[in-house]
Amino acid sequence: MENKTQAPELCVVIPVYNEAEIIGQVLDIWADKLDRLGVGYQIHVYNDGSKDGTLSVIQNTAGRHPRIVVHDKPNSGHGPTILAGYRQNVGAQWIFQTDSDNEIDHTHFAELWNKRHDYDLLLGTRTNRQTRTIRQCISLVSRLVVWIFYGRGVYDVNGPFRLMRCATYKDLFFQIPDNTFAPNIILAGVAALYGWRIFETPVAFRFRQTGKVSIVGMKLLTNVVKAFKQVIAFRFQAHAPKR
Repeated sequence: MENKTQAPELCVVIPVYNEAEIIGQVLDIWADKLDRLGVGYQIHVYNDGSKDGTLSVIQNTAGRHPRIVVHDKPNSGHGPTILAGYRQNVGAQWIFQTDSDNEIDHTHFAELWNKRHDYDLLLGTRTNRQTRTIRQCISLVSRLVVWIFYGRGVYDVNGPFRLMRCATYKDLFFQIPDNTFAPNIILAGVAALYGWRIFETPVAFRFRQTGKVSIVGMKLLTNVVKAFKQVIAFRFQAHAPKR
C-alpha cells in the first residue's frame, strides 16, 4: 500500500467540478501514464463541490489506484481550488497541474518531465484551440496583461498543463490571496518577472466531449475583470524572488 502521508517526487493536482462522465477515465489514464514512466507520484484530486456523481466516481477510481488521494471540499472555484492544492503539496519536489476535462493529451507530459532538471516552470502551450471567440479573446488579453505588467516570457499564461519546481514556487503559493480567480496567470507572470527558467512546448488541444463549461456569459466577463485586477494588483505587492 502506498504511503500517502509521505511526499513523493511529484504531486499531480487535478481540480474537478461536475465531470462524472470523464473523470474516471482521466484518472485511469494519468495513473497508467505515471506508472509507466516510473515516477514516484501521488495524484491529488480536488472535488470542488460537484453536484453530480463526480465524488463517487473519484472514490471508486481511487480504490483501484493507491496513489490517488481524494479531497472533497465545498465549492470555491477553479482558482482557489488549485491554489489550495499547491499549498498542500509543497513538500513534493514537483507539482504538476492539469484539468479534469481531458482537453490536453497526457502524452505530452513525458517531454516536460524529461526536461525538468533544467527549468523551474515547464508549460504545455495549447495549440489549435477550438473554443468560443470570447475565450480566445480572454486568453489574448491575459497574455497582454502579463507581458505589460510582468514581462514577456510565457505565451499561454493560464495554461492548465504546467510542471512547477516546488523549491522555487513554494513561498509564492502562500503569498497569492486565497480568493484569486486565476492564480496560474500570476505564477506565470512572476516567473517572467524574475527571469526564472521557463520551458514551453506546444500541446494538442481538443474540444471537451463531456460536461459543460461552468462559467459563461456575464458571470464569465465579471470574473475575468476581477482576475485582471488581481493580476495587476499582485504585481505591485512585495514578494521576494526565490530560485
